[in-house]
Amino acid sequence: MTTVKEIESAVKHLPKDRLLKFRNWFEEYDASLWDSEFENDVLNGKLDTLANQAIKSLKAKRCTEL
Repeated sequence: MTTVKEIESAVKHLPKDRLLKFRNWFEEYDASLWDSEFENDVLNGKLDTLANQAIKSLKAKRCTEL
């Protein structure tokens, strides 16, 4: 198993071109994980309360148009 310290050290020693490639990969990977977590939260109803509050605020005209 690789430790966080070993990963940090490896990243610090990457040449600029490989660091850029790693950074792009990690950004996509991290976003994908976040998207999956968000989708699961939506499917499990974890955001229903917030959505309902937003709808009530919109109907009550308590929202600021962007």
